[in-house]
Amino acid sequence: MLLQEEYMLPCLNKKLFGFECMGCGLQRSLNFLIHGEFIAAFKMYPAIYTLIPLGIFIVVSFFYKAKNINRIINMLAIVSVLIIIISFIIKKIN
Repeated sequence: MLLQEEYMLPCLNKKLFGFECMGCGLQRSLNFLIHGEFIAAFKMYPAIYTLIPLGIFIVVSFFYKAKNINRIINMLAIVSVLIIIISFIIKKIN
């Protein structure tokens, strides 16, 4: 594995308060993606598939000023936040 769990940053929220934050699972999800385990990546952190394009569009927007790029970034950001909140609530319920 490229990113072993022993090299991943620990969740300070989980260490200090004993429960996971809304970002818990992101590093492991990226690890699954790198290794081609797409379903496991989605199960670990569902917003991974909107956060990656969001990051790409943000980087591209620094170099190219496309007409609707800000609208795309805003939509991806809104969808990402909604997915993060909904998946966090579902994780807490289960």
